[in-house]
Amino acid sequence: MSAGETAALAEELPAVIKAVTSVEIAAAGVRIAPYIHRTPLVRSVTLSRRLGTNVYLKLEILQKTGAFKARGAFSKLTALPPGSRVVAASGGNHGQAVAYAAGILGMPARIVMPRTTAANYLNATRDYGAEVLLTDTIGAAFALGEEAATGGWVRVHPFDDRDVIAGQGTVGLEILEDLPQVTDVICSIGGGGLAAGLGTVIKAAKPNARIWGAETAGADCMARALAAGRVVTMDTITSIAKTLGPPSVCPITLAAAQKLLEKVEVVTDVEAVRALYFLLERCKVLTEPAASCTLAAAEHLKQNFSPDDHLVLVLCGGNLSMADLHSYSALVPVGQH
Repeated sequence: MSAGETAALAEELPAVIKAVTSVEIAAAGVRIAPYIHRTPLVRSVTLSRRLGTNVYLKLEILQKTGAFKARGAFSKLTALPPGSRVVAASGGNHGQAVAYAAGILGMPARIVMPRTTAANYLNATRDYGAEVLLTDTIGAAFALGEEAATGGWVRVHPFDDRDVIAGQGTVGLEILEDLPQVTDVICSIGGGGLAAGLGTVIKAAKPNARIWGAETAGADCMARALAAGRVVTMDTITSIAKTLGPPSVCPITLAAAQKLLEKVEVVTDVEAVRALYFLLERCKVLTEPAASCTLAAAEHLKQNFSPDDHLVLVLCGGNLSMADLHSYSALVPVGQH
């Protein structure tokens, strides 16, 4: 898509979601191209037969740091003055991404994470060169992250940020380039930045395309916000999909979800783990529950898809420790999925 085409398409979008436009997403794509992987989009015969439509997997598990978050991190940091100091709060993937991007760009980084963060996230974040601060809860991490953004440190929010959302939207640009006939996309929702970004660019190019969100029960702040018609805060995240678990969404991403999404499908942890096992055994990809929930959501939504449709499941991250994978057998014993 040319800059002129994206500008024209952006003008067709409702004003409420012009906080991030297709033009900004295209610009982010140019900025971050030297630093990220252009991830594959592959058709799955197995899932196509299972769901009765044409199913494709967008393999963001192969992205730098193992998740799509590297896109938003590089988009934000490359828009900052050289030598900036950055701070971010995260349950895992965003923290790793900011730490990695800061290391590549030569910027000092502080990452605030809850103590319950899996060791593989903590170790990787430290290995990328960031200073890691620990809190008791994810809510406390967000609060400390905001407090720490003083004295010249720039806060890099995981989703309440135009540049971050624009970076995440480059997933949508790649989907459009690789699958111009796309009719449906299912993406996971934590804070909603990925859905806002890819939804904006895909709906601009293909207004009839349908964007679906997926969350797990106990980390479903977007579904709750949509039901309430306002941003709501979850005091505790009870789902095993911790990387879907910010305490709340934000006005920008809620407004985008209200305009762009068909619905947000909430699945159980058990369903997400069963989908994780299936993807590993039959498609040979290992995801987090925060990504496999898209397949679980597709199972719920399969009556909406025809044999002529082209459905993309965004597998947003694969940073799963062996300890966590082993622990899931308590939810779904191996062989019973």
